[in-house]
Amino acid sequence: MTTSDTTTSQSAIAVVRNFLDALAASDIATAVALLDPEIAWYNTGLPTLRGLPRVSRTLQGMSRPSVGLEVVMHHIADDGNGVVLTERTDVLRVGRVSIAFWVCGTFEVRDGRIRVWRDHYDMATFLGATATGVLRAVLRRS
Repeated sequence: MTTSDTTTSQSAIAVVRNFLDALAASDIATAVALLDPEIAWYNTGLPTLRGLPRVSRTLQGMSRPSVGLEVVMHHIADDGNGVVLTERTDVLRVGRVSIAFWVCGTFEVRDGRIRVWRDHYDMATFLGATATGVLRAVLRRS
């Protein structure tokens, strides 16, 4: 494998960090610029999104003022060949509802862009966090 076929470990981690930071800042244009045109996004329990136009459209939904994302990185590592693993807590905000849940992400970075993005999480934990977020929002409103 030549250096033009892959991305160095440090730069692969930087690409993933920059991508997640851009999403958290609602800077969708920067996030999308870090994706490969042939991106495949696998998200637990949801259909796989393939291609930059579909992924970009989905991410654009995060740029609304009532929607937000916080990423709390616990661990990040790479295999030296452009594959980056993340262990993190994502906090999704929709209106007054915040949903915090654990995510393990696998990113395949090639030539400085994310070609594959897999997020794994426990659906029961996600649903429980959603119920908790809704309940907290309702109780704060009362």
